[in-house]
Amino acid sequence: MADTTAVTKTKTKTKTGPGTGPGAGTAWRAHGAARRSTHTLRLRISATLVAVTVLAVLLVPPLVRLDQQAVDLAAKLLPPSWSHPFGTDDVGRDLLLRCVYGLRVSLLVGVVAALAATVIGTAVGATAGALGGRADRVVMRLVDTFSSVPHLLLGVFIVAMFRPGVWPVVVSVGLTHWLSTARIVRAEVLSLRSRPHIDAAVSGGASRWRVGVRHLLPGVLPQAGLAAVLMVPHAMWHESALSFLGLGLPTHTASLGTLIQGARGSLLAGQWWPTLFPGLFLIIPTLAVAGLAGVWRERINPRRRSELTL
Repeated sequence: MADTTAVTKTKTKTKTGPGTGPGAGTAWRAHGAARRSTHTLRLRISATLVAVTVLAVLLVPPLVRLDQQAVDLAAKLLPPSWSHPFGTDDVGRDLLLRCVYGLRVSLLVGVVAALAATVIGTAVGATAGALGGRADRVVMRLVDTFSSVPHLLLGVFIVAMFRPGVWPVVVSVGLTHWLSTARIVRAEVLSLRSRPHIDAAVSGGASRWRVGVRHLLPGVLPQAGLAAVLMVPHAMWHESALSFLGLGLPTHTASLGTLIQGARGSLLAGQWWPTLFPGLFLIIPTLAVAGLAGVWRERINPRRRSELTL
């Protein structure tokens, strides 16, 4: 009888431990509601910033023309004012319009280069994962070889073979940023190959081509799409770095990298606005795109989403 009483007391103490009281469920629900509220706020802010960026890039250049080679020395390096909200640059051009035009070019390069890199990476990764064996090992060793070379160094080498312009930068970024996508897609294909429906399709006599097109490729598209979205900010920064080094776009063409590069002398002289605003135009859209990509990652990863809602 004494042993039974001791066991009952032990169970009672165990049940009344921390986190198991009457208010524990309420506390966890409140915590989950706070996480969901933060998640929703981040989604709305990111979506709003991306929408504003896209509208500015699409609407401002057709409505307000900007002569890229215009010079107005009388309005040189004017500080921000009502007539020029972002001030003017070192040759008197309105900095707000120049930033919008530069964002347009950087965003175009980022989107096109990200799509090209995603197509190349998806094709290489899916092929390596689907074939397996020696072909997989050879392809992944080639990927490791390319990964050992810094992206920026390889991009400089590719851009140096062409005249300055938008498309050489797109080619450079597209050919140097497909490696991570190839690894992601290959890992997803290897995971899908062990699924029961793939075994059933192979047992039913389906060819490798049919299995790859009908089952493996649709399964990796969400991960490939996420990789493409995450690559857009990376490509924008890569383009800006090449333009800052003078290897991307011509100096008279508005690009966020060329704007920052041309404002170095002004910053040393105490004029901060030619450097600050192009930098913000580069940082804020990339953070917004990264925020949307984070929401997408949580949606396609149920385990992470369930952890966030605890």
